[in-house]
Amino acid sequence: MNSLLSILEGWKPESPAFACVQLTAVRGSTPREAGAFMLVGPDWQKGTIGGGVLEWECLRKARTLLEINQPSMTHHFTLGAGTNQCCGGQATVVISRAQAEIVGALKQQLYEQKQNDPTLLMFGAGHVGRALAYVLAPLPMNLIWVDPRPEEFGNIPKGVTAHVTTEWEQHLTALPAKAGVLVLTPNHSLDALIVASALERNDLGYIGLIGSKTKRRRFEAGFREIGLTETQISTLTCPIGGQTVRDKRPEIIAAMVAAEIIEKLIHRPN
Repeated sequence: MNSLLSILEGWKPESPAFACVQLTAVRGSTPREAGAFMLVGPDWQKGTIGGGVLEWECLRKARTLLEINQPSMTHHFTLGAGTNQCCGGQATVVISRAQAEIVGALKQQLYEQKQNDPTLLMFGAGHVGRALAYVLAPLPMNLIWVDPRPEEFGNIPKGVTAHVTTEWEQHLTALPAKAGVLVLTPNHSLDALIVASALERNDLGYIGLIGSKTKRRRFEAGFREIGLTETQISTLTCPIGGQTVRDKRPEIIAAMVAAEIIEKLIHRPN
């Protein structure tokens, strides 16, 4: 989304022409949802409306529109045998030359989507934290990454907000409701403090803690001693990433945890 937004924000009436290709209506099974769009120039493309024959045909039509200087065109697609795309649904696509009204509407759409993106606060910049930062950075979320060791971050992915600090409490307190917390520090005592404070909030959408079932049991005992309820404790996800694959390589853990975060935070139940 960042690349789409940067192109739209940089557009001016005198800018080189490009086309906006948007799914305005869908019915049945389609590769993308209504509202999805891509931007198409004479020799470049950003975004996607789902790939396949639908996208390739729209790319061709968008470049034709640019060549003949046509303002817009609308096409209806049935994704069946006739288009060699067997989704079975129907899609209406509007292809328009970039102009102020269209660019403004698409920018507003992206701004609104960004406002609805969940926030994930991740503590820990070790091997798994670094792997996760690269996996999570492209996802529709606001990722805040906290660790007191500046040398551990490495190259911070674009779009990730990193804080070198020991003041974890202020970042946890500032989190909006329904945000997520992921705890990956090398210090189990610090892990316990952060997780306990997160559980006490009672309004977070995801609380994940790296560790084993044994670590969870020990932490649960400590949480009960300080008065946390079973309901609060039950909201903790530990181990993270599910248990279907036994693989402790950081990149594998990051992939499994990312899938879990998509399910529990980005597509959280209403």
